Amino acid sequence: MQTSNRLLDDLAKVASGAASTIAGIKDEINGLIRQQMERLLGDLDLVSREEFEAVKATAATARAEQEKLEKRVVELEAKLSAPKKPRTSRARKAAKPEG
Repeated sequence: MQTSNRLLDDLAKVASGAASTIAGIKDEINGLIRQQMERLLGDLDLVSREEFEAVKATAATARAEQEKLEKRVVELEAKLSAPKKPRTSRARKAAKPEG
């Protein structure tokens, strides 16, 4: 009986050692995959989240300004195309240069 317990203890130690070795190999593989992915992503020349958000905010500001200017152009075009009022005699005198 003593021999079988010892044999089981040895098998448990071997299994434990194998499990820790497998965990180490898993960690090593994960590290290599992470390095490879970081290198590939670095080669793609992608922008960071901060840069993207900054450009997005700039684009939103530019879009709002463009819409504001479009409204202003429409208003100015409406003023230009509105029928002109006849000038009064006072306005005509002020508009004519004396000479």
